[in-house]
Amino acid sequence: MLTRRAVVASLAANLFPPIFGRTSFAVKPRPLVGAIRWDAWYSPGSAPTEAVENSLSPEKYRWRAPFFARGSAHDPASLSFPPITPEEMDKEIRQAAFAGLDYWAFVAYGSHHPMSKALYQFRASAESDKLGYCLFTELDRWGSRNKPTTLLQEHIGLMADRNYLRVSGDRPLYFLGFIAPASIERNWKGVAGLREQIEKFRSMAAVSGLADPYIVLAGDRNFLMREARNIGGDATGSYALTVGNGRGSFSDLTRIAERGWNELGNGHLPVVPTVMTGWDRRPRIENPVPWEKKQRPGEGIENFFAAPTKKELADHLARALDWVGARPQGEQAPVVLIYAWNENDEGGWLMPTLPCQTDRLDALRQVLKKTAAPVRKPELC
Repeated sequence: MLTRRAVVASLAANLFPPIFGRTSFAVKPRPLVGAIRWDAWYSPGSAPTEAVENSLSPEKYRWRAPFFARGSAHDPASLSFPPITPEEMDKEIRQAAFAGLDYWAFVAYGSHHPMSKALYQFRASAESDKLGYCLFTELDRWGSRNKPTTLLQEHIGLMADRNYLRVSGDRPLYFLGFIAPASIERNWKGVAGLREQIEKFRSMAAVSGLADPYIVLAGDRNFLMREARNIGGDATGSYALTVGNGRGSFSDLTRIAERGWNELGNGHLPVVPTVMTGWDRRPRIENPVPWEKKQRPGEGIENFFAAPTKKELADHLARALDWVGARPQGEQAPVVLIYAWNENDEGGWLMPTLPCQTDRLDALRQVLKKTAAPVRKPELC
């Protein structure tokens, strides 16, 4: 006869399975928790890295810069970001493991893109056993119905990695994001066309010997509430949860985010709740980045949310875990997602900032490892 403890452990194993493969975790009685990686910081001379150097160079924003930022040798008033090295990636893995994160969700580009340098450095790291990973892909990067890209096959290849994050049934986790009705009509000739491509993607995975990918659709909430099941998604989620002209306290931001979880829940699919770590685009508003073509310098500078305290961030994450657990059986997502590991100039980050500010890692550790940071913290920067 099974004891009550054994029954609970069995249920936890089914709902919230461990990461499969080389990375070995004990079964956790909660969803796995990860953070988005947006890796503009690691390719000096590239357009993305030059843009973030420019946005965070003003003195009033430097406290938000990643811990590895340096003053420019040519211009003391500017920041610079060195090329990523194995040592730098190993540090970031140790930081994430200290906080209790289970995985990173890399914003996915092609293997030769400057935004992919961190992903491939991570895959080569001897420390990568400590952390799982998955991909968060912008739908437009899938191409179109008439001209799908080769990126899909590349992503299938990455799913074969031993520490690629898998959920119940050994299914590789995959986020397909920035989904909007207009782009579906334009590129896929409607919902049926995108569903057909998703079915092809699943077939490609099967041919490669992989289990059926667990696909989380993210984007327009009202649209996904109605159509996510028809598109063929397993769950819904979000990249970030905010409002364009929003402003206020961090508590105001969390109310917006948590309302977003509930709205997506009306679609009766599992929902991966996105935990916000902030939203403050003022560096990009003062110094617009080239990919935000509609942003005019200074326009909307008053629209931002205050940064969280450690307690506010910890409480928001704890509510997300409780929210998943309170969902009806069959609608409980296996993971939670945090915005973000390193969207520093947009306002959401966890990684240490200059010179080595680790409060946000400490906040996660209190929730995920059920312990405050030790008196003598290990060297993280």
